[in-house]
Amino acid sequence: MKRTTLNLLRVRARVGDRSRGQVLAGPVIIPCALGRSGITPVKREGDGASPRGRLRLRGGVYRPDHFGARPATRLSLRPTKPRDGWCDEPRDRRYNRPILLPAPGISAEAMWREDGLYDLVVDLDYNRGPIRPGRGSAIFLHVARPGYGPTEGCVALKRPDLVRLLRRLGPRTRMLIG
Repeated sequence: MKRTTLNLLRVRARVGDRSRGQVLAGPVIIPCALGRSGITPVKREGDGASPRGRLRLRGGVYRPDHFGARPATRLSLRPTKPRDGWCDEPRDRRYNRPILLPAPGISAEAMWREDGLYDLVVDLDYNRGPIRPGRGSAIFLHVARPGYGPTEGCVALKRPDLVRLLRRLGPRTRMLIG
């Protein structure tokens, strides 16, 4: 891949398997996992679908004990900590925002995971301003499961592909899903 910053990443579903797809990064095609329900124009919390649309890359996080040095990118990137979480409880005022764990009585995702899926995460700016309760939360670009198992609505790449792609992403890069 060339070192120039990409303006647009296109994500499309694979014919015959809606939970698998491709990220088109300039002339490079990268396999990816999508939500188990494919791509939808109307995202709802818990539907397992990746949202159709043009999304900004807000920056992200990486797990420092699995990476060491900060991965190379022009995006804002900070190290995660063991108590980092993300609120996915539509009735909570912190819905679709980073929070500290534990968070008794609410549903939240741990950002410090042992399975490696969140070792490197880019916030895709879905439902982030204004935040609409129940319209979906924690939509990220992150590390894929082995065999590209489906996500809950995110876009996921093999770790080496994500690290290489991150070098070409910047604050003006957009992701077009659909």
